Amino acid sequence: MAEKEKTEKSPDSSGKKYQLPGLVPVETAHESVCRTGKLRYIATAGVLPLQDANGETEAEVFFTSYRLKDIEDTSSRPLTFVFNGGPGSSSIWLHMGALGPKRVAMEPEGWMPAPPYHLEDNMDTWLDSTDLVFIDPVETGFSRAVSDEVIDKFWGYTGDLDSVSEFIRIYLTRYRRWNSPLYLAGESYGTTRAAGLAGHLLGKGIALSGIVLISTAINLRPIFFEKGDDLPFQLFIPTYAAAAWYHRKLSERLLQMELADVVKEVSAWAESDLTVALMKGDRLSQDDRESISWKLAEYTGLDEEYVKKTDLRINIHRFCKELLRDENRSVGRLDSRFKGIEGDPIDDMPGYDPSMTAIKFPYATTFNNYLKTELGVECDLPYRLMQHFKDRKWKWENGALPSTGEILRSAMSINPFMKVLVAQGYYDLATPSFATEYMISHMNIDSEIRKNLWITYYNAGHMFYLDETSLASFRVDVEDFLNRKVEGPPQGSPS
Repeated sequence: MAEKEKTEKSPDSSGKKYQLPGLVPVETAHESVCRTGKLRYIATAGVLPLQDANGETEAEVFFTSYRLKDIEDTSSRPLTFVFNGGPGSSSIWLHMGALGPKRVAMEPEGWMPAPPYHLEDNMDTWLDSTDLVFIDPVETGFSRAVSDEVIDKFWGYTGDLDSVSEFIRIYLTRYRRWNSPLYLAGESYGTTRAAGLAGHLLGKGIALSGIVLISTAINLRPIFFEKGDDLPFQLFIPTYAAAAWYHRKLSERLLQMELADVVKEVSAWAESDLTVALMKGDRLSQDDRESISWKLAEYTGLDEEYVKKTDLRINIHRFCKELLRDENRSVGRLDSRFKGIEGDPIDDMPGYDPSMTAIKFPYATTFNNYLKTELGVECDLPYRLMQHFKDRKWKWENGALPSTGEILRSAMSINPFMKVLVAQGYYDLATPSFATEYMISHMNIDSEIRKNLWITYYNAGHMFYLDETSLASFRVDVEDFLNRKVEGPPQGSPS
């Protein structure tokens, strides 16, 4: 494969300039098997340039795309752009865990397997229904910027939307896909990005057929714990209950119930009694405090005295550490089914997130090998799976956490044929399902287009597709979503 400089140089004497990967896109032919039969497809891996107003390349964005072979007319063939979140994550997780034609082989529930790790055909790939483009935003994967100044330009809410939307425009032009039905699929912060892009792309003349929001964060305030803000302390409780139900820390009455019914009961209590109690602050009577403490302990599986010490406000990290403290175990943030072995039995915080470490090593190993041996990517740069957004001081809009729900609502109104699928895991403590329901219900979507949005739930965590049963159910739901015909609202007035 032709390419330019492949090694990443240190900054020059000014400490600002970097070499770009220069990976000219290369095509390779493949075959795999999915639930609908054999797939024959072309994979393309490489970079596309992002240029400034003077035509100078500022960054190169790495992508991997898949299209079925022998399809000349792509005007009716859907095309889905895919990305993960972070901010600062590559697209490896959705690529190699859920949507792509190959999948990292894990245990059926999603647990880490013993090495050596390997890939397998993804029986639940989306490729039989839609062509796929996996995007690594600037400074993730092999995507790089030419300088610190450019990194700062793209390393933030607005710059991220600018760069990803520009990549999509360039891709549609280079690969002649402007007439294809276009979809976005984003996970976690990728849903923030997807909702923002729904409006941003309209400015480039690009209207979407649909969006899949996976583990939703279209409004970050409900999932960020801040002192004086009681909202997350209400919205996380149903997922705490789900985790406690899974680890059998609830009462026998609740353990006898189906998980969905437990979540429903706890959600109703959290948005009524608990919400009122937290609103009262130190005006809450002692009798009411006792009553709320007892119920909160019952629903979270935590000791009642511990709940009282939290002032009825249980932070996510403390919950992850406390639920299984008597076993010297913690539960995962991304997926509370996972258990971590703790080293400090008296610390308030978990030592690590077992649901993240379980997937990091198998994915990194297999994907780096896959890039070289099957996709023909020759590059000595490190493939960056994830950069924490705090490491480079990610810039929020006007210093505030973004809320893209209004942008999505507006885009759905302007483009009333766009449909939205919201997919959530019951054991997700990063973007809890009740927080997602709160975000959706506060978008104020017009009733005429509210019917174009659906929410589905799965018995797993943030990356619910790690669980094979959930992945199969998700694929069925996505197929139904892609095939649904959306009738827009009546146009104009009757004569």
